[in-house]
Amino acid sequence: MTAAVTKNAPADPGTRRRTGCALVTGASRGIGAATARALAADGWSVGVNYSRDEAGAASVAGSIEEAGGRALALGADVSVEGDAKQMLATAADELGPVLVLINNAGVTADGLSMRLGDEAWNHVLEVNLTAAFRLTRAVLGPMMRERYGRIVNVSSVVGLRANPGQANYSAAKAGLIALTRTVAAEVARRGITVNAVAPGLIETELTREITSNGTEGLLASIPARRPGSPEDVAACIRFLASDEAAYVTGTVLPVDGGMSA
Repeated sequence: MTAAVTKNAPADPGTRRRTGCALVTGASRGIGAATARALAADGWSVGVNYSRDEAGAASVAGSIEEAGGRALALGADVSVEGDAKQMLATAADELGPVLVLINNAGVTADGLSMRLGDEAWNHVLEVNLTAAFRLTRAVLGPMMRERYGRIVNVSSVVGLRANPGQANYSAAKAGLIALTRTVAAEVARRGITVNAVAPGLIETELTREITSNGTEGLLASIPARRPGSPEDVAACIRFLASDEAAYVTGTVLPVDGGMSA
């Protein structure tokens, strides 16, 4: 007996993986690198974006290929629109259209609000928020045509709660949460999900300066009493990018050991 075929049945997940790719920004180390490896383990060809650390991105891509996957290191400053467009074009040419986008690239430029200059404010907003918006806008067309897409924005626990000295970073990360929810509502009917993770204290290059001064006080504010690892965050992103999470959209998942509880 021949099985009935529904006209609008979703494409096989394996087919999507063969025809499209995942792009992870800021993937030369930390959360981005762990996420790139996790998505590759799920069968995605992965664009490993970097801004300055070419060797790190090449190492991540190499480890994916050694494990039997497919990956390509893509150099681009995502805050520069022309660079971002070229990166997307290269990814599409080499790996297929971007059907999974992980907006992970981020920078900090800390300072109390009364001393925070326009340059520090603008740079952090451009990298952490505006770049994510531009990339999201660019990939929505291919995703809509495919009627499938996964976008995960890497926000932060400081987008959910105050963190003195990080007005620019907190504003950018809170903006990512609002962007996530709004775009999710706009595209949900097209089979596209848009979610965010909000990491707490994670052991990465970005937090090394904080943890180098001791973590005893910080750990006391974390119910789990430990910092997280990049792999802890990558596991959550992997789920949100999977077909199992098809009915999860517009959500913000804290990955913070209970800090925001």
